[in-house]
Amino acid sequence: MRILVVGAGAIGGYFGARLLDAGRNVTFLVRERRAERLRQCGLKVKTPEGDLAFECPPMVLAKDIEGPYDLVMLSCKAYDLQGAIDSFAPAVGPDTLILPLLNGMAHLDALDARFNPANVLGGQCSIAATLNAEGEIVQMSSMHSLVFGERAGGRSPRVEAVAGQLGDAGFDLTVSDDVLQSMWDKWVFLATLATGTCLMRAPICDILAAPGGEDVLRRLFTECQGIAADNDHPPAEAVLERARSFFADRSSTMTASMLRDLENNAPIEADHIVGDLIARRRTKPEGASMLEVAYAHLKAYEARRARA
Repeated sequence: MRILVVGAGAIGGYFGARLLDAGRNVTFLVRERRAERLRQCGLKVKTPEGDLAFECPPMVLAKDIEGPYDLVMLSCKAYDLQGAIDSFAPAVGPDTLILPLLNGMAHLDALDARFNPANVLGGQCSIAATLNAEGEIVQMSSMHSLVFGERAGGRSPRVEAVAGQLGDAGFDLTVSDDVLQSMWDKWVFLATLATGTCLMRAPICDILAAPGGEDVLRRLFTECQGIAADNDHPPAEAVLERARSFFADRSSTMTASMLRDLENNAPIEADHIVGDLIARRRTKPEGASMLEVAYAHLKAYEARRARA
């Protein structure tokens, strides 16, 4: 199976490197600047269990794509989605499967509008990783899971075939019979983490140490959970319990990657992660919406950044 990994950044580079290390037929679709760095320094991944290094990883520029691939793995930031779609479009044939690992749901609409919706799978990943100043991928914890499946639910021969390629590659893989629920579960969790840590500019432990901080996180989580229920994807009780425990952990130094982007004056996924979630709300919360307050905070940051 020919696999095209769109990008060789923190997410695509990590999972692509794992697949490459497992002997899979992987090619990275990269821009010229990243290609030059990879030619000079190779692809390097630092993990808690040991490092991976590929002196000359297989890569291709968009203009050089020749013919379709069997699987396209997409892990770009939401604000780069349209450009990414344009870049990998030549690699998509009638039977090419597209596996997006973005957060939220809006990217599915964009992919469905450009390609055959039947060939767009559902998926999500959980990993804390970043690019350091040297362009190396740094995995910041041992968590590295990928969940995917048919959006219509159930199992299929083509999903089993993809699982055969993605499995046993050094990360945790789950083939989900209800991948949209898995995506909603992560969206609820991530939106709470992103809005909470960005609004308070602090990790979970410091938010919980502040007067009223615990209530802020609880109200954000309740709102996000309610929107999932509005869309017929309420998190199961076990999912809710894990999230409640996470957001009550007074020793947790966890922050969202959105906060790290914000602190680095970088673009953020405010509309994709928070704005689109609010747009899908059907039931207004009682009292003021903490989610809308957090979204206004993020949009104000974007406005200031654009003006500067």
